[in-house]
Amino acid sequence: MQPSEHLSVALNAAEAAAGVIMKYYQQQFQIETKSDLSPVTIADIESEKVIRQIISDAFPGHGFYGEETGQENIDAEYLWLVDPIDGTKSFVREYPFFSTQIALMRDGELVLGVSSAPGFKELAWAEKGRGAFLNGKRLAVSDIDSIDQCALSTGNLKTMASGPDWGSLGKLVSRVSRNRGYGDFYHYHLLAAGKIDVVLESDVNILDIAALAVIVREAGGVFTDLNGGELGLETRSVLAANALLHGQVLEGL
Repeated sequence: MQPSEHLSVALNAAEAAAGVIMKYYQQQFQIETKSDLSPVTIADIESEKVIRQIISDAFPGHGFYGEETGQENIDAEYLWLVDPIDGTKSFVREYPFFSTQIALMRDGELVLGVSSAPGFKELAWAEKGRGAFLNGKRLAVSDIDSIDQCALSTGNLKTMASGPDWGSLGKLVSRVSRNRGYGDFYHYHLLAAGKIDVVLESDVNILDIAALAVIVREAGGVFTDLNGGELGLETRSVLAANALLHGQVLEGL
């Protein structure tokens, strides 16, 4: 697939960020704590600056919503959503469940996503209407149509464990064929590739999942919040699955 100008810039930005991130990975650096008690490192900040510079040079009129460097012109027709290191806790603990997430929203609709995981040597991308790819190979979700036969991966269950949905989740978990907790970018790559069938998460930020939503959807999946609602800047949960299972899981919850 010949990438569009938007996708080419996003892929270039992800590659540049990977160079910064891997320079610091498994090295000594200072770790600071943000107001939400999440960690931030020099790798987070430097990689987002690189991404922001590449995007702003290419598209000076576009908006930018970054995890570390903030928001600018977020009411623009085109808005870039960037998390330079989604999985900073993993990065700090020196295991490779971290990624760079770059998404493009046009008039409130997610239309492009790049998910770069240099520790795994995986690069996934998608554009609306043009399919999804992982390391150049086209992705497609599974055709499993039964909860009893599906593989489910969960992440960030703290909110669900303390809320009214915990009992419903327990009943669902008891039905599925296999339970996993891959977390972060990885279970969405697996979902889009047809290797697992359902992902449930709470306590997410739109920057964590925007790019992944485009990738899963372009692979034929359905990606909503836990109530079946459309994604937006305030989204905090995920129900993602192949199209045959999404409605069944939503009803079960």
